[in-house]
Amino acid sequence: MLKYTKTILQKVSFNKDLFKKELRKSVQWLKRDEIILLEAWCIINFGTIYSDVITEVFNKLS
Repeated sequence: MLKYTKTILQKVSFNKDLFKKELRKSVQWLKRDEIILLEAWCIINFGTIYSDVITEVFNKLS
């Protein structure tokens, strides 16, 4: 599921709202260890453009 999630996020990364929506859905599906990996992956790949979205979505989980 994690690989699929990454594919979707890459495809919608052109639009901030879509990215946020898909990221929120993704964290509902994934297991805790996968969420940690996804957060790191998001920061590495999209941290420069969507750091606010990434922070918001993952902080709500804590």
